[in-house]
Amino acid sequence: MVKTKRGRVLWSLPSRGRGTCPVCQATRTKLLYTRSQTNGKSVKVCKRCQNAAVEAIDRIPV
Repeated sequence: MVKTKRGRVLWSLPSRGRGTCPVCQATRTKLLYTRSQTNGKSVKVCKRCQNAAVEAIDRIPV
């Protein structure tokens, strides 16, 4: 059977959850993964950068 709810939450996000990844600067990618910096702020990153080192996440100016 078809799964009608798959990906439905993306339609409610601005730009369908797409944007520029702050770590790798890839454009028009889905920013679905939340990573937290050491100062407590959270950043949305792409799938490739979800396992990036903490140092790379801390270099992002927020």
